[in-house]
Amino acid sequence: MSLADKVLAVNDDLPIRTDEPVHSGKVRSVYWLTEADSARLVAERGYDVAADAPLAIMVISDRISAFECIWHAEGGMRGVPGKGAALNAISNHWFHLFREQGLADSHILEIPHPLVWIVQKARPVMIEAIARQYITGSMWRAYEKGEREFCGIAIPDGLERDQKLPELLITPSTKGILEGIPGVPPVDDVNITREDIVNNYEAFEFHNTGDVDLYEKLLREGFAVISNELAKLDQVFVDTKFEFGYVTDKAGNDKLIYMDEVGTPDSSRIWDGPAWRGGKVVENSKEGFRQLLLKHFPEPDILLNKNRMPEREALARDNDLPTEVIMAVSETYVGIAEKITGASLPLSDNPRTEIIDVLRDEYGLVD
Repeated sequence: MSLADKVLAVNDDLPIRTDEPVHSGKVRSVYWLTEADSARLVAERGYDVAADAPLAIMVISDRISAFECIWHAEGGMRGVPGKGAALNAISNHWFHLFREQGLADSHILEIPHPLVWIVQKARPVMIEAIARQYITGSMWRAYEKGEREFCGIAIPDGLERDQKLPELLITPSTKGILEGIPGVPPVDDVNITREDIVNNYEAFEFHNTGDVDLYEKLLREGFAVISNELAKLDQVFVDTKFEFGYVTDKAGNDKLIYMDEVGTPDSSRIWDGPAWRGGKVVENSKEGFRQLLLKHFPEPDILLNKNRMPEREALARDNDLPTEVIMAVSETYVGIAEKITGASLPLSDNPRTEIIDVLRDEYGLVD
């Protein structure tokens, strides 16, 4: 069996029973279960949700995206071996710690396979929030050009690249196109301030302003949990993305939860501690892959300039990356997952077949 066979590149064509279109993102695909299957699984598996709660199967792929494009390698390898399992394992670990430490639940109900979650449908808060502990990346580039206010928060002069910030900085942005909010353009992923959120909490799908305070509390405390645990492993937690939503529990109460993923190499920057103290940044995240791409192609402006998107898409479509590039990414993802969880990461020989078998034989979701 070739290495390419161990990669799950296509995850939106599995024969999972559903009566709605499959939602396919850059990495994950979501299969909304029928009402009958949702109710049956709630009863059979004893999930702590309302009897009529809508459920979904969320399948993660091994695809890798960077600079808004999907990349592939020679030998028919259309993803990174172990990447999907690594992302799920890391998120599972952090969500478990959040729940254990009394913060909040997540949308995950069960994990039938390393690449699969059974989730409760959540009503998302329309915000993506980046929590930043160090000044680097796009924030540093803006700071270097003289910007001193980020999402309504002023930061001091005199900071240096990759320096720790005086305090955790939360930079929220819109999730999707939101219309009718004063001062907020109807554009996806536009930066917003806390004042924007509080004054228009309903537009962002919060139930009340108290939940805005709760969202910030869960974000800060969740970041601290991950940062402290990574410090024990001599890893530096630089920044990460958080997303939240509402679900209804068995008693009929709405509650704010963590959702999507958190603290992973896809959604975060994680630096190697010894290297950073020695004055060098070694990325244990997707940022390392971005840097590899910038070095691999002779004209990096194509990757950085949004006005050259057609050229960038052609680069991703027409170029097979060297196998060693993809395997270096695999080593980063698998390595940091095993370091965080303290366990070896099981890699599938034939993930597609394994997923179909377990969802048919143990969950009755494949005809």
